[in-house]
Amino acid sequence: MSRPRRRGRDVHGVLLLDKPQGASSNDVLQKVKRLYNANRAGHTGALDPLATGMLPVCLGEATKFSQYLLDSDKRYRVIAKLGQRTDTSDADGQVVEERPVTFSASALEAALESFRGDTQQVPSMYSALKYQGKKLYEYARQGIEVPREARPITVYELLFIRHEGDELELEIHCSKGTYIRTIIDDLGEKLGCGAHVIYLRRLAVSRYPVDRMVTLEQLQALVAQAEEQGIAAAELLDPLLMPMDSPAADYPLVNIPLTSSVYFKNGNPVRQSGAPLQGLVRVTEGEEGKFIGMGEIDDEGRVAPRRLVVEYPQ
Repeated sequence: MSRPRRRGRDVHGVLLLDKPQGASSNDVLQKVKRLYNANRAGHTGALDPLATGMLPVCLGEATKFSQYLLDSDKRYRVIAKLGQRTDTSDADGQVVEERPVTFSASALEAALESFRGDTQQVPSMYSALKYQGKKLYEYARQGIEVPREARPITVYELLFIRHEGDELELEIHCSKGTYIRTIIDDLGEKLGCGAHVIYLRRLAVSRYPVDRMVTLEQLQALVAQAEEQGIAAAELLDPLLMPMDSPAADYPLVNIPLTSSVYFKNGNPVRQSGAPLQGLVRVTEGEEGKFIGMGEIDDEGRVAPRRLVVEYPQ
């Protein structure tokens, strides 16, 4: 039986998209997928429609490794409107309470300090976390509130930028699973005036270079340029991609010889000197250092395959 024809082309890598305001993460993901004519695409950590900034879009085999970016830290610039609380904790929601802004500078500093370091955060009802198989925001839209457990988060850095009138601007470097909207809502309660997000930009994800971010408009312009020049759009688009294994760049690297990689790619653990004693590792093969997948050190100290790159025929 013949193999079904794959839709789109086999292109593998990570595009650092500068998401525009007002669009959902899935909307822009589908546009990138079409521009690249990619057979598969996925994003790593959705941004709210109100938010802009870095949204890593994984194409092809890179989608297998997107989960490792979900565990990475992120940096945001946020502007909060003080004196108003909304049901979604951002400007897309309905105002549910208004209070005067009367706190002092010392009270603000004390409140900001309370969010720095390791804390516990109760996720917003307007989040994509699931309760009994259903996303929280689906309950929220029906007016149903369900129990949520506090989760540990870390705010590595919280910088005060400015406070002018009813606006407060901050920069926040935080761990995975941190909801900036929730920080702002909680901060507004600590200050006694309420607050919600009116501007949010993701400045960075993990150690990805900020200068490699591109907009949808830039991608569309390159496609048009390629058409004018009579060349394949891939010639201009593909150089923008980060390596397929870049989502797992924080994991130790183990290079195995070609003689061992044959066994590894067939699902068998292999021994390799110099490998870590435990944990997940990125695995490359041969002198060229070609990425072939993720492995894990087993109880016998061998590198066992956990997630492999599939090599499609050209």
